[in-house]
Amino acid sequence: MTIAVELCGRIGPDFTLDVAFEAPAGGVTALLGPSGSGKTSILRALAGLDRVPGKVRVGEEIWQNSATFVPAHRRRVGYIFQGIGLLPHLTVRGNLDYARRRAPDGPFLLDDIVVRTGISPLLDRMPARLSGGETQRASIARALLTQPRLLLMDEPLSALDGEARSMLVDHLEALLTDIAIPVFYVTHDEAEAARLCSRSIRLRGGKLERIDGVRDR
Repeated sequence: MTIAVELCGRIGPDFTLDVAFEAPAGGVTALLGPSGSGKTSILRALAGLDRVPGKVRVGEEIWQNSATFVPAHRRRVGYIFQGIGLLPHLTVRGNLDYARRRAPDGPFLLDDIVVRTGISPLLDRMPARLSGGETQRASIARALLTQPRLLLMDEPLSALDGEARSMLVDHLEALLTDIAIPVFYVTHDEAEAARLCSRSIRLRGGKLERIDGVRDR
């Protein structure tokens, strides 16, 4: 099974996205490139948040073509934004329960995800009492409990300081190796990409620059 993407269209007055690539429906694919190269635009198109002319196919399922556009709420995509926090009026446990109750049955179980993301000590805390790294780990757990077919991560470490960033990389390295869904991971950090991702797609000016091949993790 593969994920096939062909997108070509203007986004805003000054930017055009023109890319075509395939990625295996497993492992972690980095999207690399300078600011304004189209990385986040691709994630938003995959999530169904923006409609860029073209095609998106996940396995045998068409998410977008000239005749079809599956809306965001039906794509079962987990999206981790930089700096986007949890529901502030619920504890971490409440946030996880909120996601779990609204999701179909799937492979990600609450107790397992809590252990994998290392958030057991955080479950009864309110989001305002979490550090940046703790918030991101809880956000990743919440995203997985929606039982996504695809996980999109948009610079999830960029707002963290050095120690918090290093700790979260450790958690992500173990977690992303184990989960059996495809992940697209946006970053500017080459070392981070090399550690977490098994392949990379490099972009510049809205166009594909090159694809670095699959490597074993």
